[in-house]
Amino acid sequence: MTDKKNPLTSYLVSPLALVISGVLSPVAFADDASIEVIEVHGQAQNKHLSLGSSESLLTDLGVDFSAAGGMANLPVLNGLMGDRVAVLVDGAQITAACANQMNPPLSYISANQISSYKVVAGISPVSAGGDNIAGVIAVNSISPQYSESKQLGWHSGYVSAQYNTLDNAKKVGAGMRIASDVFSFNYQGAFSDANSYEDGNGDLVLDTLYRAQNHSLSAAMRDDKQQLVVKLSHQKIPYQGFANQYMDMTDNTSYGAVAQYKRAFTNSELEAQLNWHSVKHEMGFFSAEKTGKMPMETDAEDISTQLKWRLALDNNSQLLLAQEYHYMNIDDWWPAVEGSMMMGPNDYNNINNGRRQRIALLAEYESQLNTRWWLNAGVRFENVITNTDDVQAYNAGMVAMSAMAMAVPSDAMAAKEFNDQNKKQTDNLVDANVLINYQLSNNDELQIGLARKNRAPNLYERYSWGVGNMATTMIGWYGDGNGYIGNIALKPETAHTLSTTYTRMAKDDSWRISANAWVSDVNDYIDVNRVRSFNRTALAANTRNVLMFNNVDATLYGVKLDAVATLHESKQSGSWSLKANITNTRGKRDDSNQPLYQIKPLQTQFAINQQIGRFENALTWQWVDSKTRVDKNRLENQTEQYHLLNLSSKASWDALTVSVDITNLLDEYYELPLGGVSIAEFKQDSTQGFNQLAGQGRSINLAMSYAF
Repeated sequence: MTDKKNPLTSYLVSPLALVISGVLSPVAFADDASIEVIEVHGQAQNKHLSLGSSESLLTDLGVDFSAAGGMANLPVLNGLMGDRVAVLVDGAQITAACANQMNPPLSYISANQISSYKVVAGISPVSAGGDNIAGVIAVNSISPQYSESKQLGWHSGYVSAQYNTLDNAKKVGAGMRIASDVFSFNYQGAFSDANSYEDGNGDLVLDTLYRAQNHSLSAAMRDDKQQLVVKLSHQKIPYQGFANQYMDMTDNTSYGAVAQYKRAFTNSELEAQLNWHSVKHEMGFFSAEKTGKMPMETDAEDISTQLKWRLALDNNSQLLLAQEYHYMNIDDWWPAVEGSMMMGPNDYNNINNGRRQRIALLAEYESQLNTRWWLNAGVRFENVITNTDDVQAYNAGMVAMSAMAMAVPSDAMAAKEFNDQNKKQTDNLVDANVLINYQLSNNDELQIGLARKNRAPNLYERYSWGVGNMATTMIGWYGDGNGYIGNIALKPETAHTLSTTYTRMAKDDSWRISANAWVSDVNDYIDVNRVRSFNRTALAANTRNVLMFNNVDATLYGVKLDAVATLHESKQSGSWSLKANITNTRGKRDDSNQPLYQIKPLQTQFAINQQIGRFENALTWQWVDSKTRVDKNRLENQTEQYHLLNLSSKASWDALTVSVDITNLLDEYYELPLGGVSIAEFKQDSTQGFNQLAGQGRSINLAMSYAF
């Protein structure tokens, strides 16, 4: 559906209908802020059928994922992953508090709790979020609903369940709401439990099992001019396997609170938000599928505030002024292992009282210039300060011995050198964007955007000081089996991005075709340089590299084509539609033309959808090309091309919705281009080297949701 005020705005449709439209659009944000750019965003109109990870929802919006845990895959936008993507949960930016990013922001919310979600890829308004160069993913669970009665009473509720045959996954969700015309109270919870899955050959993909639960309780009150919402959240993950990491998650316990206040005035609106999030995170080993003995613990806290003042300048223009404050504190230590000469006698302080503070000011102007032209322009200034206290190795007494044996990398010596440095770093970031929409005619439209975006290094990129093989392989969220050393002198990444999108549609809206091209020139891209190689066996195939974070210049670019068309409509066979897309992304270092890590190869997708009465059916075919452009520094594997066929069917009644999905219908074996290597497999049998992580085989997924 096209917004009449600005024809280039949102497609607001169910997740199933977003299979194509989400992949194409370069930006997506404008819901609450009324910033109307080309966007896609979804609402939970599937009666909470989706459970567990939110990956299934966001994939429909064009988000790729770098494999991690069952609840914790890392989003990738336009070839950029990790902290380069800002993720907001109910408006709050949560930091991954783990050397392997095992607890990224999206792991703190279950799909059934999400009421709306948005993706801003590439060029985004400065109000969408700072400290990122890839874009913004925003998921929202706060959606107060009120009744017409003055008495507080039952409003609505639901229960959902899902079972997947492939990994024996059992997922349940529940929600309930009581409300009056002034007050609204809402609870939502979810529980997931899954074994390790099998690949297309029927072999177990080791260490992919997990268990998780998420709970939230929100309360809201309003009058005719203002609204206050307070949300409390809790998560408990007792275990989660990470096949492409040397460690697993053995506990993740978090608590959070969000307070949102909005007040409307005659010609303006005030928004204020306060966020707090605390997590205790533990890594170790819990399963025979990947064994070991080494505990790692992390305590972290995020606190942030946002204040926005939106002024209506006239009927067609508005000005947004805003201030944001973000503070993150983290302690990351590895307790000494009793009886171990290598991991003792002291605790290993990886990050000791690490701090990261961001203060941002922004101004954004938006105007519908005339019936054909629309403009959004903004500037954002951000001050980022990072610091940490002194650290220690497992055996601080090894410093003198290490000085006599300089050929052997010593964590004790590295700790002393680290402590002697000035660790406080200050970065000043300036973001700016211009977005222009032009209505060429009633049937075609053009958007052009230009942006400068910045990201300051995270604490692990800057302060991971260990140099030994064991210490360095505990650092890194890339799933590549290599080791990483931090670099205090890292500079912020600065991306200059140009994007253009052309869309043409039929007069009767029976078809729509869009084409997008974009390019990002990134100065001081945080990549790596090789320090040395290591090998824990006698086989050459088992060699890995120790890498140090370093700034380089890089270029990323891509094209996206998208089409949707109505094929047939009749009373007898219902409505039939076709959706298709093709996406290609490239990225390289400017100094060597070497490909960047984890750039997904060419991919296409076709879907035929049918809707007849209460039934919705879909047949989807996805093809991914072979991956031959790989990062040699990270010893990235090449992967073969593959295709997947998926079949789904859903039926809805007034209160009950049931669905049957068959994923990877042909049970094809394939390796994940963004999956990294299977360290779990390597630890059980090192004779085959570091093989790429395999994707899921055929699974029959049954789901139901009942609303009451």
